Amino acid sequence: MPVERSAVLDALKVVKDPDLHRDIVSLGFIKDLTIDGGGVAFTIELTTPACPVKDQMRDQARAAVLQVAGVSAVDVTMTARVREAVGGDSTRSMIPGVKNIIAVGAGKGGVGKTTVAVNLAIALAKCGGKVGIIDADIYGPNVPIMLGMKGQLTTDGQKIVPAEKYGLQVISMAFLTGDDAPIIWRGPMLHGALQQFFREVRWVDLDYLVIDLPPGTGDVALSLSQTVPVAGAIVVTTPQQVSLADTRRAVAMYKKLNIPPLGIVENMSYFACSNCGHAANIFGHGGGERMAADLNIPFLGRVPIYQPIREGSDAGVPLMISEPDSPAAQAFMAAAERTAAQVSIASFNRPATIPLTIVR
Repeated sequence: MPVERSAVLDALKVVKDPDLHRDIVSLGFIKDLTIDGGGVAFTIELTTPACPVKDQMRDQARAAVLQVAGVSAVDVTMTARVREAVGGDSTRSMIPGVKNIIAVGAGKGGVGKTTVAVNLAIALAKCGGKVGIIDADIYGPNVPIMLGMKGQLTTDGQKIVPAEKYGLQVISMAFLTGDDAPIIWRGPMLHGALQQFFREVRWVDLDYLVIDLPPGTGDVALSLSQTVPVAGAIVVTTPQQVSLADTRRAVAMYKKLNIPPLGIVENMSYFACSNCGHAANIFGHGGGERMAADLNIPFLGRVPIYQPIREGSDAGVPLMISEPDSPAAQAFMAAAERTAAQVSIASFNRPATIPLTIVR
């Protein structure tokens, strides 16, 4: 009895995407379905390579198709194609070579925002995404220090070529100035620098471009919102009330600028003693998660106080490189996966483009 294509697709409808809450057939994830006698082969094309349950989805799909009458073997290939979460409009055009822009900000300084941005970017790259990072913290451009990078940028004759390290394409103001040179700029100059980073850099096939913003609510975030379509913002906080109050202001700013908050990361969440394992809540407990629930935005996870995070940042070897299996690195990975999921959800909720009809 020949295996029917419709029977295979019906069987696959039991497999649902956990974030989009729809089956993989109606979502259009099934590609290249072939049937050869009792052998069935197909590809499941996810919306992000950072899906934490892709192996379970593969196994569930294989088991479901094996239940179809006449099927004796199933070959499942897993792949991903990241979709744009937002598109350009009359005032903000997409950056060539970039699908999604993710801003990483904080309401105040000293909460480890750049550390989170760098490790999140590396985590997304480790998942299989193509990732770049812009060090837009103009007054404190520390991304090259954390990545162990020095030197000057080059050009290909037309555009600036980003530096590369740990699988990231990297642009920073630190590449354009001396180590000890202060950057004393007014708003228009900041806007011009951001424009150059966006439009005059040869970004190559990026799924995610992470923007490390200055802390607070100021010119750079405003310029970002006015210049390019942003998929969303991650806001970094610590658990204590002083940080949470400023974080609320930052979330309100992003909403006012029409940049959807992708979620909150609570950094320096607790300290786990390496000897006895006791977790000390030095800055309080649960503040970031409670605030996320109160503001009705996702909570992306807690990152502990862990000495190798600081040591790796100073040495230019981020924790996602030096200790990828440590609990702290796994916290960064989980936050990256949840971030990618939020971008995927936004890509499916994106309003359809209505064609313009010209009446003559």
